[in-house]
Amino acid sequence: MAEIVNLRRARKQRARQDAEKQAEQNRLTFGRSKAERLVTQAERDKAARILDGHRLPGDDGDPKET
Repeated sequence: MAEIVNLRRARKQRARQDAEKQAEQNRLTFGRSKAERLVTQAERDKAARILDGHRLPGDDGDPKET
């Protein structure tokens, strides 16, 4: 004989499992410490400064002024 399944409970259980999977993914994506975020921001700032330092004088990136 087949087991009787309460569909409401099954849907809620599935929703909990899906929410837990999403939470795990969010922890991996956004769960960084403040120190890690600051290091990443400092690296981005340094790269931007280096890139700006290599620009030619008077080069605004506007092709109309050539």
